[in-house]
Amino acid sequence: MKPNKFAQNFNFFKTMKFTIPTMIMMVFMSLYQMVDGVFVSNLVGELGLTALNIVYPFTSIIIAISIMLATGSSAIIALNMGQKKNRLAKENFSFIILVAIIISIIIVILGILFIDKMIYFLGATPLIFQMCYDYLFIMILATPLAMLQMLFQTFFVTAGKPKHGLFLTVLGGILNIILDYFFISKLNLGIKGAAYATSIGYGIVALYGLYYFTFHRNGQLYFVRPMIRFDVLKNSCSNGMSEMINNLAVAITTYLFNIIGIIYLKEEGVAAISIILYAQFIMTSIFMGYSGGIAPVFSYKYGAKDHKQIQKIFKISIIFTVVVSIITFLLAFVVAKPIAMIFASHSPYVLSLAIEGFYIFSISFLFTGINIFTSALFTAFSNGKISGFLSLLRTFVFLVISLITLPLIIGKNGIWLAVPVAEGLAVIFSIITLFKNRYFYHFF
Repeated sequence: MKPNKFAQNFNFFKTMKFTIPTMIMMVFMSLYQMVDGVFVSNLVGELGLTALNIVYPFTSIIIAISIMLATGSSAIIALNMGQKKNRLAKENFSFIILVAIIISIIIVILGILFIDKMIYFLGATPLIFQMCYDYLFIMILATPLAMLQMLFQTFFVTAGKPKHGLFLTVLGGILNIILDYFFISKLNLGIKGAAYATSIGYGIVALYGLYYFTFHRNGQLYFVRPMIRFDVLKNSCSNGMSEMINNLAVAITTYLFNIIGIIYLKEEGVAAISIILYAQFIMTSIFMGYSGGIAPVFSYKYGAKDHKQIQKIFKISIIFTVVVSIITFLLAFVVAKPIAMIFASHSPYVLSLAIEGFYIFSISFLFTGINIFTSALFTAFSNGKISGFLSLLRTFVFLVISLITLPLIIGKNGIWLAVPVAEGLAVIFSIITLFKNRYFYHFF
């Protein structure tokens, strides 16, 4: 068996070397939906972009369930590995993958049965119903691939193979771009082409993950006969609850953004909101990638009771997150117009809305990184209650309240200011929570 990469002593260079593949991987993951939006906006039209945003809450729910299982269970499995319980780690890993497959099949069945009602509930009008249906039907069928993709990307990191996840995600992202152009432009499949391209991109990671963890049996993790342990499933769900809340909140707030956008800015407003949300995912993917990449290391060191390493890695993480937050905030003012132009160069009104909104929205990048890292840190320590509470405040309570009240008070600018206000309030609670728990977890 190869040496465990988590057992090494991490310094700044080794921390960056270990997490950079996951950060790059998250950037390419964020391209999946963005690429669909770019091609649909330019080749299908603004109504197509609106249709994508209308049905996006379904994708957010799939991501939410997948991330809950992935992050929650990976912390437990990394903890098992840190305690030298390698057989237990493999059994828990195999069990969680089996659970994910069963859940995805149930979602496919229910999704197909209730697809019409779901589309109307999400806010589709008769004008865009068919486009919503065409895209969503294919994405429902691709649910098993989407879920396995998310889990395997996390477990490649847990297995000490982050470069595998990076390579596959980059490959899937490039293939998605090529197929989007081919299906939409050359085969004239319209919005269906975007769904096919995304699904095939998911399949790259999902199918290779099944192959790798089945036949490569000299690494830290591989499939064994799963042992049904409902306590492991319960703890995985509880521990990964914060990440699930984050993505469920994305579904809910996207829905609210769409409804409020139509009220204040009509259909063009929904298109502008879509552009800003795509940009947000790209700009925050570094934070999500770093937090996801370093979390198994924290779990392992916590299991091994290596307090000195926990303190050192925590200090590196805070410095990195603060510096990148400032850089991202400044960069947002540079890339706001180019990103908006990619989507809406053919629509001056949508373009101006998106640029104006993004300038205000970018304030949130000063706070988002610390909030994401703090939540992931407590998940890594298997404290789902704290991470879930922080995520609930940040991505649901503060954001929903801001999104409903601010437009009533200051008009359309309140739509763009809702996320910065929510992130700013959340970072206060993140900092307080870190100080209150600093001695218990020994991170400073």
